Parts: sequence; structure tokens; C-alpha cells
Amino acid sequence: METVTFGGDNPQPRFGHTICMIAPNKIALFGGAVGDTGRYTITGDVYIGDVTQRKWKRIEASGSVPTNRAAHQALAIELNQMIIFGGAVGGGGLADDNLFVFELRDDTGTWVTVPVIGTTPGRRYGHTMVLIKPYLIVFGGNTGQEPVNDVWSFNLEKSPYSWSKLECPSELPSVRVYHSAALCNTGSANGMMVTFGGRTSDQSALNDAWGLRRHRDGRWDWVRAPYKNQNEIPVQRYQHSTLFLGTLMLVIGGRSNQVGDTLPFEIYDTETSDWYKFQSIQRFRHSSWLVDQFLYLHGGFDSDQPNIPTECILRLDLNKRFAQTPQLFRQLNTVRNDNTFMESFNPRVPPNSSNNNTQDQFRRTNQQNQQRNQQTQQQIRVSSANNKNIRLANQALVAMVYGPEEDITNQVKKVPIDKLQDEHRKLGAGFQDPNSQNKSQFVEQMLAPFIQNLLLPKDYQSIPPNSNLMTGIRKDSIIKLCDEVQRILEKEPIVLRLRRPIKIYGNLNGQYLDLMRFFDHFKAPYDNLYNGDIDSQDYLFLGDYVDRGTRSLEIILLLFTLKVKYGDQIHLLRGHHEDPKINKIFGFADECYLKYAEDINDPNSIYQRINRVFQYMPLAAVIEDKIFCVHGGIGQTIRTIDEIELIQKPLQIIHDPVTYQQKIALELLWSDPCLNEDEQENQPNVERDLFQNKSIIRFGNNRINKFLQENNLNMIIRSHEPTNEGFEKLNNSVITIFSCSDYGNCGNKGAILSITKRGDIIPKVIPTANIINEARWLNLEEPAQRTQGFVKYVDINNDELQQRRRPFTPSRSKKIGSQKQFK
Repeated sequence: METVTFGGDNPQPRFGHTICMIAPNKIALFGGAVGDTGRYTITGDVYIGDVTQRKWKRIEASGSVPTNRAAHQALAIELNQMIIFGGAVGGGGLADDNLFVFELRDDTGTWVTVPVIGTTPGRRYGHTMVLIKPYLIVFGGNTGQEPVNDVWSFNLEKSPYSWSKLECPSELPSVRVYHSAALCNTGSANGMMVTFGGRTSDQSALNDAWGLRRHRDGRWDWVRAPYKNQNEIPVQRYQHSTLFLGTLMLVIGGRSNQVGDTLPFEIYDTETSDWYKFQSIQRFRHSSWLVDQFLYLHGGFDSDQPNIPTECILRLDLNKRFAQTPQLFRQLNTVRNDNTFMESFNPRVPPNSSNNNTQDQFRRTNQQNQQRNQQTQQQIRVSSANNKNIRLANQALVAMVYGPEEDITNQVKKVPIDKLQDEHRKLGAGFQDPNSQNKSQFVEQMLAPFIQNLLLPKDYQSIPPNSNLMTGIRKDSIIKLCDEVQRILEKEPIVLRLRRPIKIYGNLNGQYLDLMRFFDHFKAPYDNLYNGDIDSQDYLFLGDYVDRGTRSLEIILLLFTLKVKYGDQIHLLRGHHEDPKINKIFGFADECYLKYAEDINDPNSIYQRINRVFQYMPLAAVIEDKIFCVHGGIGQTIRTIDEIELIQKPLQIIHDPVTYQQKIALELLWSDPCLNEDEQENQPNVERDLFQNKSIIRFGNNRINKFLQENNLNMIIRSHEPTNEGFEKLNNSVITIFSCSDYGNCGNKGAILSITKRGDIIPKVIPTANIINEARWLNLEEPAQRTQGFVKYVDINNDELQQRRRPFTPSRSKKIGSQKQFK
């Protein structure tokens, strides 16, 4: 084993990266984590290495650049092209589930996102990916909740592109993460993906090998690899790598369950089922590749410095290593004389062609699908933030202190206190937050006071009654937060496309303590090891964050903070109270004045700035193309979801609508379903017609069924009305969810909905709040009796004063039983 020195733009020492051969003697490195002693940062670098000249070059890539990631997978699909999938982004998050293709041309790189329709494998890390042409095969890994053993195929030559989950009737490998897989291209295992080792659900290392093959009739099945000599079985390991050399599977490096264990370099002969052991190669979380008879290793950790990644490149001459083992030496020479096999892992230009036709065809197909993607965005899994990637409810939980000995599989792992001391800051040891990789330290520091003062799911009960939590947050910090969240919302479509698993929150109406109760009992959107689940859940809020309650500022600023921090996982829809015409009347203006003594008419005030952010909030969301989510309802005007997408932002709500889009927007925020399950036709909605424009209705079953049918939907989930039990189901078609309890002291429960990965909809309920001495609801009836400055700054006119005296919206009269789960 010798050390090889490369010149040029040497990559930083790293681990969890990928290296693949994209041309003869040319390798492509992507991603990984850099840093030392637990302070790691995820990267998205691309380096091209010339093995012959021993020189690195850093590539500045353009196009749809993927997010930084580690523990992902990459492989070559054509000359100078590689494709990547999955991985971890740090801070408890996982990379999106898009496929990205990188193409190298004249020392410049271009990234393209492959447009995909239908279900995907979801987010995961520590998986494997192999190309059995034309099928891309993804197997196993960890979804953030658990290791899995599912297998997905993706046909690179068939457009429109889609994933297919393989259902194999044979015995299956156990669930696993950090295993390896490689393609055998010769012998009896020709065309078979062989996977080896890994770590299973109880953290045990594995030493079994399995082969996956596609039959001519299209069936896929698994077969367990036989071991000829049970006295010479391989060592259990994970975070290793495997490569095929003819019929020989090379197992390189890795770790076992025994700390400091020395793992041999092992060879499995797929023809004879024999295992061979050689001197250890002490690397894990590294990358490896083959050129002729030379095995190369780059990066990862070694036994000398197990907490600091290395940049060292090792080269092993397999001729010398196998010289004393005739069976392997003969196999090596056979491989070297087999040009067909060599081309399988060293992509080569066809001998009689100046262009790679397959490559050009793929590029044209991809471009056509991208154009189709732009024309029919509803049919494709797009992101909720300017073609950023949404998460499939499949994320790894990562301790903020993350080293080679820490584990991102175990969600309740005990971490030493000395390593947790800086975890709350999100600026200490560990991977960077998934949505902060390109953010400056300034933004992280800006978020810190909001998190420290407002994200209190375990400490809310100790908050003194009627205390002002905003005293530690300056006005200029709020304005900066609004600027940041508006930049994110500006890029989001007005209709979000989301996936399961996801939690859905209804009205909050300034009930900050109820929000903390939900976060306490049912986990919160942060990366705390014991009570956070942002790694495995998206969060969708259906609006009405402000008004009526006494802590609207706490709610909206906390949600803005979470949106900035977890932009692709926190989704904020607009409610009818996110409108200055309404929230001036019902208390948000009062609260801004009382807590910051500001003139709400000042365009630079907190009140005005937050309301400008509201104009960029999306109006609706669609989950898995089947569940329509909105604050109010579908009204009587809208026909298809496409019509919502024609509405432009920034959006002012017009209460006496003139245009078609104005009417749609108003009805989405204000309409309600009929109270009676048997009501077929639309009905007047006098309670909601605040301004007596007769624009608001209660929609009946005929309207619901027609909308669902025409949009190929199964259900509507909405909020806007309190319910006695916190949630209510109407004819299996509409669910109303209301998350603040005891609304206007009416005694209702609060609830949220949890939609699982399987699609089960599970209500989670909190009882009426038992909060002593806390004034939960504003007294809006007599603003003139407040401080002298109140009238001056808020300036309530007579019409507005009459509206302020309106009673709270009553609970829906329909009652439900003890339902715990919907299908």
C-alpha cells in the first residue's frame, strides 16, 4: 500500500463523500463533510481528478445545483456524467429526493434535475445505488425514522421518468444502513447487484451478502449469497466500500461493533463462494475506485486519527497483493484481458463515434421533460420553495455534535453532556443546519434570540402569567427576520406540493402556550435528540396565527424563525386573519402597540412589516396529489387548482372582489362547509359576511364532490372554525382541524393532524387549557379605555369598533364520536 500525492486544487479532508469514474483515468468527487474533531460542515463541491497526471481541479458548476450533502450515492451513467441521490445535509435533515445529473464539458460543469413523476424512494442516507442498465437501483438506508430494506428502480431511458418500488416475492435482506453494493459484470453473477454488510435496526453490524437480479420476464428477486466455508466467514462491518473486479467482490475498510477492531481486507469469489482475507486497510466512510490492477482509496477516517478525516490517497497494487494467492491472481489476469469488463467501470467513448449518442439522447429527453415540467407543474413533485426540494417525510436525526463515533440512526441516543453544551445554539459542533448551509453566520445569530426566547416546549409552564416574552427581542431583529422570511416566501409557489409524513396545525389565534403544549406532547420542529422530529416530519400550518389571543407576536415570530431555519420543512399558509384589514380590528395591531409602543400606521413599524410578509404566503397546499389543504374552503367559484396558481404575489385580499382571482382568494380564506352532512347545496354564510358583500357561502356536498372529482383529489383539510373535539370529519371528504383550545372561553379542545408515511390521518388532541392567571384573550370591546396613546396610534373607527364587538366564531355544531384515526 502506497500513498499517492495529487497536485492542483486539492479537496479538503472529508468523509461521507462519493468518487466515481466518469471517463478513463478520470474521477469525479462530490460532497461529503469537512472539518475536524466533531465540527463538521457539509459540502457540495465537485472535483475532477486526473489519475494519470495525479491532479485535482475544482469545478464551478451551474444549473440546478443540488444542496450540500454527505452519506449520499453517486455513480457514472455515461461518459463525463454522474448522477446523485439522497444523503444527509446536517442538523438533523436529509437531502431532497430529487435525482441530479452532473455533466462535465471543457472543465466546466452543469447540473440538471431529472423531472420525476409519481412516488419516489423518499429521503434517506446511508443507502446504496447501482446502475443495472438502464435501471438505477436504490436499496436500503435510513429514512430518519428507521433503517429500511426497500428496493426502488428508475429507468433512465424511459420518459416520463418515474420510480418503481420493487416487490420481490423471495426472502429479503434485513433492514440495513451504511452497507455496500456493487454490480458484477461477469460470470454466474453477471448483471447482479451484490450487497454486503451494513448495520441493522438494533445497531448490530452485518456480514451477509445478497444478490438482486432482474429476470427476462421483468421479475426481480433476491438470493442470499452462499458461503462455502462457514469457518471462514467475513467480518461484520459497516461504513465500508465494495468494488467488483471480475467475479471478485472486494470489501474494503469499514467499522464493526467493537471499538478499535481491525478489519481485514476481504475478497468474495462469486464463482466459488470462497472468502479470502488480507492485511487490514484501516479506512471507513471513505471512497474507493479501481484503475486496471490498482485499488485507490480517498478520504474518510483512519485508525491513527479516528476523529479527523484525511485527504490522503492510498493505492494498492492488487498484482502484488494477490501474488501469493493463485486463484485470485489468475482471476485478476483474466479481468485485465477482458476489455468488455474494463469498460464497464471505466466509461469509454465508442470507437467509431465522436459523440456519445446515448448521452445526447438522455440530455435531449431530460430537456424535453424539464419543459414539460414547467408547463404542467401540478403533475410533478415540485418543491415548496422555488424548485428547492421538499422533503418526503423521510429524514436522519443527527446529533448536533457529530463525529465518526456518533450515530445518526439512533433517535434517542444518549450523548455525553459535555458534547451537548452548545447544541441549543445551532452554531456549535456538528453538521450545519440543512437550510443554513449557504446562510451567513449573521443569519444564524439573528435567529438565536427568537429560538432562545420563544422555542420553549419544555419550559413553557414556568413562564410567569402575562409576562412579555418579547422583551429580549429588539425591533430591528424582527425587521431583519421579516426580510429574511419574505425572501423565502417570495420564491414559493402559491400552491405548495407536499408529501407525507406531515403534521398539520389549524388556527392558533395567538395561543402561544397551546402551541408549546403541542410541541411538548407530540414533539417539536427542532433537532433536539429527545423531543424534536424535524428530521422525520414536515409541518404545515393552515393560517390564522394572529388576532384574538394575547401572544400573536410570539406565535408568528417563532413560525417565521422556524421557516427561515427549516425552509423546506415548515410550510405556512395564509389565513383570513393574515390581512391588515382584519388584524387591525381583532387585536394584532393592539398587541404590536402594547409590546413595542409603535405607531401601527408607520410603514416601518413591526405591524406593517409583518403584514407585508403575509402578502407572500401561499394560499393552499396539496399533499401527495390527493389532499387539498386550505385555511377556509373551496367556496363556489374555483374549478381547478390551476386557477389558484394564476394568482400573483404580493396579494392583497379584496373584500369586495371584482376579478375572478380576487374572488377565489377571498373564498379560499373565508368559506366554510355546511354544518349538516346531508346538505347537498351551497348555503348563505351570514356569520362570515363581515362586510355584508354576500361573497361568502357554506359549500355543500355537491360542490365538494365536484371539486374533488375534477381535481382528482380524495379529501379537503381546512381550519377556520372551532370544533368541540378539536377536529371534525364531514362525510369522509372534509376534515376541519382547530388547534387552539378554549377558543373565546367556549371549552373546545385543540387538535392537530398527523399524516403518516402510509397515509393514515391521526388526530392528536390537547384538552382545554388549565392556565391559571394568564389572560389568554384580548378585550377588544373598549379600546378607548386603554392608554392615552392607544387611540392615537391604533385609530379605531366606529365600523371597526362594531366589528371588534362581534362574538367569537362559534364551534361547529356537528359532533363526532371517539374516532382516533381516519383512512
